[in-house]
Amino acid sequence: MSTATEELVRVCEALPPEKRAEVTDFARFLLARQEDEAWERTLADARPRPRLESYLHESAAEGDEPLDMNRL
Repeated sequence: MSTATEELVRVCEALPPEKRAEVTDFARFLLARQEDEAWERTLADARPRPRLESYLHESAAEGDEPLDMNRL
């Protein structure tokens, strides 16, 4: 275990349970943001993605009615 991880564990153990939950929520937020940024980089990449293009065209051809936000 790294020293940073050990320090984080020590800090969390010193916090009351509700504050530990907040730290956990924030850590999950940071992980999700990191995943979002990776996805955005992938989407911004100009390289062709034939399978994705094919999927998008097939999906668009399946839908014959407009998206109803009230049914989501």
